[in-house]
Parts: sequence; C-alpha cells; structure tokens
Amino acid sequence: MKKLTIFLVTVFCAIGIYAQELVGTWQGNLKVQGMELRLLIHVEMKEGAYTGTMDSPDQGATGIPINSMVLNDSVFTFEINSAGIKYEAIIKNDTLISGIFNQSGMALSLDLVKQELEIEASRRPQEPIPPYPYHSEDVKFFNEEANIELAGTFTYPKEGDNFPVVVLISGSGAQNRNEELMGHKPFLVLADHLTRKGIAVLRYDDRGTAESTGDFATATTLDLATDAEAAVQYLKSRKDVDRSKIGLIGHSEGGIIAPMLAQKKLVDFIVLLAGPGMKGSDLIVLQSKLIAEAYGVEEAQLKRTLKINEDAVNLILKSEDTDSLKAQLKDYFRNAVKENPSLATNEAAANAFVNGQVQRLSSAWMQFFLTYDPAPVLEKVTCPVLALNGENDLQVPPEENLTIIKKSLDKAGNKNFSTVVIPKLNHLFQECENGSPLEYSKIEQTFSPIALNAVSSWILETTK
Repeated sequence: MKKLTIFLVTVFCAIGIYAQELVGTWQGNLKVQGMELRLLIHVEMKEGAYTGTMDSPDQGATGIPINSMVLNDSVFTFEINSAGIKYEAIIKNDTLISGIFNQSGMALSLDLVKQELEIEASRRPQEPIPPYPYHSEDVKFFNEEANIELAGTFTYPKEGDNFPVVVLISGSGAQNRNEELMGHKPFLVLADHLTRKGIAVLRYDDRGTAESTGDFATATTLDLATDAEAAVQYLKSRKDVDRSKIGLIGHSEGGIIAPMLAQKKLVDFIVLLAGPGMKGSDLIVLQSKLIAEAYGVEEAQLKRTLKINEDAVNLILKSEDTDSLKAQLKDYFRNAVKENPSLATNEAAANAFVNGQVQRLSSAWMQFFLTYDPAPVLEKVTCPVLALNGENDLQVPPEENLTIIKKSLDKAGNKNFSTVVIPKLNHLFQECENGSPLEYSKIEQTFSPIALNAVSSWILETTK
C-alpha cells in the first residue's frame, strides 16, 4: 500500500565510504530503470569508528542507518543488513569513491563525491498556496477508547451550507494530515480540490505523528480504525455539519478501514482509493513480485526472494503467539542466510538482517495485516461505494482487488457502488510510465485531475 512492506525487495539503499578524511557529506546518483536516485551520505566519527546515515531525497527518506563498514587497503565494502545490499568500491582519492552497488540481483555503478549537495526543491504544481478560497480551521478531537488526542485540519466552503463532508484516512505508515510521502502531499491536494467543489474535508495526523498523540508503532489497523471513528464522531458534534452526508475516503490501508466503519452504519458513503480487497498475505506476496519485476530483478533472484517471502508469511499465518513466532522466524531467516549467502556476507550483517526481519514481521501491525481478509467486512457494506484503482498500481493491483470488492458488495446486496480502473495511474494516482515506486518522487503531478474529478463528481451526485 503506498507504503506496504516489501520484505526483501526494497527501494532503499545505503553507502559507506572511506578516505583520509571521511567525516562530512557525500553524494551520488544511483541510476535505476532509466531514472536517477540522489543519495546523501552523512559520515561521523564515533568512538574511533565511522558511522553515519543516508538520505534519499527523491524517495522522501532520511536518516537511514549505515552499518557494516569494512576497509581493506583501498577497497571499501558496505552492507545494509535488512535488504541484502552490498556496495564494493575503490578509493580513488580524498573526494571520489567508485564502486558497484548490488541488490536483489542488480549490479549498478555508483560513484560518490565528497561535497555539499544543494537539493533542488521538487516542483509540485498542484499544491495550493494560501490564501485559500475557503475556510481552513486547525482542529483537535479525542479518541476516548485509545485515550489520545488527534490533530487535523477542517476545510469547508465560504458560502452555502448543507455540505457533504468527508474524512480522509491515510495509507500504511505514520503520516501527517497531508499524507506526505515521496515529496508529495496527496491529501493536501485532494482536500483542496474537494473543498473548492463544495465538499467539506477533515484530514488528520496519524496517532503519534506531527501534532497527534499516541503510539503509532504498536498500533494495528483495528486501532487506527478507532481514530477514524473518532474523526467521524467529531464531525457529528459540529453544528455546521449535515449528519446525513458524512463519508470516508480511504487510501490504501485507509481503504481497509473505511469499510470497517461503513459496516457499522457510522457513515453514509465511502470512497476506496486503491483499497485492498485481497487478504493481506496474498496481497503482499503479489505486490512483492510485481515491484521486483518492475525493478528489473533477475528471474533466479526473484524466485528465491518470493520463496523466502511466501515461507515467512506461512509461518505468520500458522503462528499461535508472538514469542513462538519470533523464535520460528529467527530460525527460518538464519537458515535462509545460510542457503542464500548474498543476503549477508558476514556474521554481523547476517545477525542484523535476521533481527530486522524478525522485528518487522512479528510486529502487531504486520500480524494483523497478513491475517486480515477485507471481503467479509465488505459483504456487510450497504452504503454507496466508489472503488478506484490506477491501471498501473503495483501495490494494490486493480484487477485482483476490484474483482473481490465487486463480488463482496454484490453479496451484500449493495445496489449503489462503482468500481473503476483509471488508465496509466499508479498507486498514488499519478500519471506514470510503469507504476514503479521509483517513479513516485520523480513525477511532478501529485494527484491526477481525472481521479480528483472522479471522486468529487461521484460524491456530489451521491449526496445531492
């Protein structure tokens, strides 16, 4: 989902460097699938050893830890443990390192230059600039069940009344009220469009993020659903809101949450933006395959990776408690490293890789997601539903997911729903080439006008 975990096939990379004076910032451009990913390496000296972090500004990622730095004469090697990445380089001089970056069967040239890099601001022409032609109010509301306070922004037209109103529910991962990721602010653009069309919007920071309190790290999708429910209850408490025209717009994981509330008759309509219909365990294996193929992973490596992923998922599906699951996963990934030495080339890297996989896959969020099946809930949703997918979505593939959503709503006896695939759009609803996550930050467009108009037109027609 926008940010669904892809176990072993990841888009992040890291680089380590050595020279007579390594401390400072280094830069390099990694060319992948005809695009360039800018990398910033921040190196420090701590207790006689080099350490540091990496930024990938084109992916909106900062502070990625660097570890396993090894220097033999002029040969430098670096590994990022959790993703099976290895970088081998030759020190050319104090300002240049030249090497090969390896990950998941791909070998790419990567040169690093020591200098300060001025990052050009990404152009995002759709982002609105104040003053807005509508009211924008910062608000706070309380989730009594979780005992946390959520902060957000409520926008509504300056003229008229009896507006339809929607709550925006973000995808997986901790995000602010704008659903900010990969240099884009999809919810800011969506809220601006809807409000200009006469639809009021409440968007909020995920728990434990920005101005909202709570602990995101321990939350499952069910927990996050209580936050969305608190948002709905807040809207119902406002005197300027028509309680008969309250809806939800859920993106990705938010598209799992919206039906949870709809089946309880808490809202009047829902919009699913790349909302999953498949069971989590099936979805994550499929998305891993599609994204790896888009990255150009070699077939042999792809088969090995998918086998490792599928076996790990099966362990989770069969587990009865978290402690035993952790032990099983630890044994499993230790054996996987032995059978696939490319995953980690030394014991320290192997330990870090294993521990990272165990921590991620045994989390409460992941266990819930992999075992959750959206279909039975969708089969209880009788309010109007619009389900949109991009044709090039690799994270929530349209055909597989919309087919299940349609069958489930039919089974519910729902007579007012529409499932639509919009050509050439990716998981973020951007016009794109092939849907690869590597494209997200490179595309200037934040949200396709075709998708924006499809959402607003449907809501206005449904609530008129």
